Amino acid sequence: MASTFTVHEASGYEQLMGRWSRKLAPAFVEFAGLAAGEKLLDVGCGTGSLTFELAGRAEPTAIHAIDYAPTFVEAARLRNTDPRVIIDQADATALPFGDGTFDRAMAMLVLHFVPDAPLAIREMRRVVRPGGVVAAVVWDHLGGMTGMRMIVDTLAALSERGRQLRNRYVFQPMMQPGEMKQAFIDQGLKDAAEDQLMVRMDYRDFDDLWAPIAAGEGPLGKFVGNLEGGELAQVNAAVRDAYECGRSDGPRSFANVAWACRGIVP
Repeated sequence: MASTFTVHEASGYEQLMGRWSRKLAPAFVEFAGLAAGEKLLDVGCGTGSLTFELAGRAEPTAIHAIDYAPTFVEAARLRNTDPRVIIDQADATALPFGDGTFDRAMAMLVLHFVPDAPLAIREMRRVVRPGGVVAAVVWDHLGGMTGMRMIVDTLAALSERGRQLRNRYVFQPMMQPGEMKQAFIDQGLKDAAEDQLMVRMDYRDFDDLWAPIAAGEGPLGKFVGNLEGGELAQVNAAVRDAYECGRSDGPRSFANVAWACRGIVP
């Protein structure tokens, strides 16, 4: 089952989101928990932000990471130097592992891009042993991503297509309060708990924010990549104006909140 995330180059994803995923990963690991001697699964590993955060801990004995995108799998494999880590291409909705293989399964910033997120949760539950933990985290696009909301709100003010993009973007799956927790409960996980995690995205200047989007990375990049001529110039100027906000170009810092959920396999 294909992902809805648009990726062209791993380096572009790193500038768009990978660097912020690395900031989020430690807080997510603390939320999900770890215990000595565990075998872990990272579902939707991307370029390896969570995978290598886990590899930096002493507790795991084995870490298996999967992603649907070959570009991400190749990039993560190139980074890997830890013999405990195995990275493969696989589908989150059809995990190639037997029942009860892992002690914990974690999915960071991926469920909202899976066309059937409840099925992915069910698969994570299936491959985790009884008493093990399933955990996931997604950004709160509607109320928690100030920098990206600045961009989509600007696009929405410029055109009907931009307004439709914003409406899709802020209501992606699993992003509303309690939505992911209810999905965990619906898939049979017990003691489901939800919390909010926050990191700041700090940009050097406008180009540091805009370059990967202008290059076509991610859902906003896909939208911008279809613009031409005067419309593209108008979008570039309007988003720059929103970023600069009446001051000269330079550093800006945006708070970003993510919803995290965990549950126990009965």
